[in-house]
Amino acid sequence: MSRAGTARGPVRVRVPATSANLGPGFDSLGLALSLYDDVEVDVDVDGRRFTGLSIEVDGEGAEVAERGERHLIVSTLRRAFEAIDERAPAAVGTDWAGLRLRCVNRIPHSRGLGSSSAAIVAGVVAARRLHPHGHLLDDDAALALATEIEGHPDNVAPCLAGGLTVAWTTPSGPRLVRLDPKVEQVVAFVPETRLATERARGLLPDSVPHADAAANAGRAALLIAALTQGLGPEVLLDATEDRLHQSYRAPAMPESAALVETLRAKGVPAVISGAGPTVLAFTTASQVDSMGPEVGNGWHKHPLDVAPQGARVQPDGSDGPGIRP
Repeated sequence: MSRAGTARGPVRVRVPATSANLGPGFDSLGLALSLYDDVEVDVDVDGRRFTGLSIEVDGEGAEVAERGERHLIVSTLRRAFEAIDERAPAAVGTDWAGLRLRCVNRIPHSRGLGSSSAAIVAGVVAARRLHPHGHLLDDDAALALATEIEGHPDNVAPCLAGGLTVAWTTPSGPRLVRLDPKVEQVVAFVPETRLATERARGLLPDSVPHADAAANAGRAALLIAALTQGLGPEVLLDATEDRLHQSYRAPAMPESAALVETLRAKGVPAVISGAGPTVLAFTTASQVDSMGPEVGNGWHKHPLDVAPQGARVQPDGSDGPGIRP
């Protein structure tokens, strides 16, 4: 078995934060946001430039730099190389003599803003550029691999494609549709406390009343219309109503649940971002500031734009603006 050489290195990838569910769109709707992690990856197969594994993390998640091969980007790179090898015309190996990884992380970890999806997508996109047969991992295969690693497509879809995405699974794999929302700005309220996605999912019941499921289906359809046609905050307030997951998860994040209730009582469309505990509000920073005491202190307020582009290789690369819809 021959060993694959790299196309060129290092490769620099920028990946956006994402917010999944958006209220009623459980495990299907996602939004890319203008908060980014920057990842630089360099692989040396022959060991002529460097050897060994080096991981440097600045910002969020610096504590995971010591995980070595268990670091999520490193393990994703391995799996992506293997997936590309399976599509290559000749047998090649995925071992490398040296790997250098540098991350500048701005996406908060375990807060419901897609930090793990960003790491996975960064690894997949970097592998497509680094591997000499990387073009064989097409967009559908990249989405499938990222979904397999993450477990569900709602965050990886907007991280790959940008904008607003609807993701679903079929017997042949996950699919996505990318849409352009007419939303100028959102505000993310990020608490200091973290919440593991596994814990949040563990609070969900095995079944829900038919009336709640029917209500969510209607609200999710309305939400797509409201976001893409600019129907305004009154319609968005109705469209972001959820009965499937937020109330069940509230005991694990009472402050977030209370903030959602407070904002919605003031007419602000607000939801739990992903599995929480971040709260996402479809509003502007000036409106939030005007509410003052109602919001309270204890939150890092991030005014964010919708990111029109998904993960992409930085300008010294040639891959263009992320995955195609």
